Amino acid sequence: MKKSGFGVIGVIVFFALAVGLAGCGAKTSSTESSTSSKEYPIKIKNAFGQTEIKQKPKRVVTIQWGNQDVALALGVVPAGFSAANFGVQDNSGLLPWTKKKLNELGKKNPNVFQDTDGLDFEAIAAAKPDVILAAYSGITKEDYKKLSKIAPVVAYPKSAWTTTWRQQVLLDSEGMGMKKQGKKLIKKVETKINTKVKSYPQLKNKTVAGVNFSEKDLSKFQVYTPIDPRPSLLSEFGLNYPKSLKAAIKNKNNYSAEFSSENASVLDHADIIVGYGNKNLLNTLKKDPVLSKVPAIKRGSVAFIASNTPLVAAGTPTPLSIEYTLNDYLKILAQAADKVN
Repeated sequence: MKKSGFGVIGVIVFFALAVGLAGCGAKTSSTESSTSSKEYPIKIKNAFGQTEIKQKPKRVVTIQWGNQDVALALGVVPAGFSAANFGVQDNSGLLPWTKKKLNELGKKNPNVFQDTDGLDFEAIAAAKPDVILAAYSGITKEDYKKLSKIAPVVAYPKSAWTTTWRQQVLLDSEGMGMKKQGKKLIKKVETKINTKVKSYPQLKNKTVAGVNFSEKDLSKFQVYTPIDPRPSLLSEFGLNYPKSLKAAIKNKNNYSAEFSSENASVLDHADIIVGYGNKNLLNTLKKDPVLSKVPAIKRGSVAFIASNTPLVAAGTPTPLSIEYTLNDYLKILAQAADKVN
């Protein structure tokens, strides 16, 4: 299912759009949309071809990471959705911003698929969807074919796990027949981000790299590429992706790239490093004969977020997670930025 959290920054906005939608059937189904029946069928391109939705969806199912948040932010409780597999603090399969929105919409017992080990096609089919939302996901071509036999699938446009939160909102909302509301949601999230970022001028024009280190194996590390939604979110805070690091990434279409620690110099132009871990990890890095030479590690301008927490999960943003974690995320980044000369 979803790749593990950015270890880097978490943030994303929790929005409760009062969209005044009338429910169709049970509360686990979708609602009437703004798309007129005259505009159907609609066609949405994706990495596997094109999805055709012949009529307004009444029952919406979402799979994999964060797509349920788009529906919920637009006032629609999915007929079923995948459990979160990272950052959850209980057995609900729900991240706090998702749980909060469900409570606001009066849904106490949502239909959550426990499919962290793979898609549960039977459970998805049992939810009787009119559309399946997977704009941000890692589904394969085979998955897409199987899902398409159940209902039309809104998949990612190019590469797995690289859909930005804006693209996710636009695609998922269009799949629900709510593209106009989706655009309004994006504007509200953008306004929230822009307003909050003004309080942290020290972030402007700093360079940042999202990096995963493992204390068990410091011989290599993983960075998130510019097309991944996590660095994309950081750019909205006024932070820039290091040009030298971008040039060093060979496969520009993957969401991440792995480097040997012998090539740690690719991180030299990152003013800030964002990852998941704690002070113990930073101390370990400072003692490492190679990684300790990385300027950001040497001066401590590192924003480490505790592993498997909601804040880490929010690093892959959704319209609900951004508002819920935005303040905390910006504070952690600002603390790291203050250490840059």
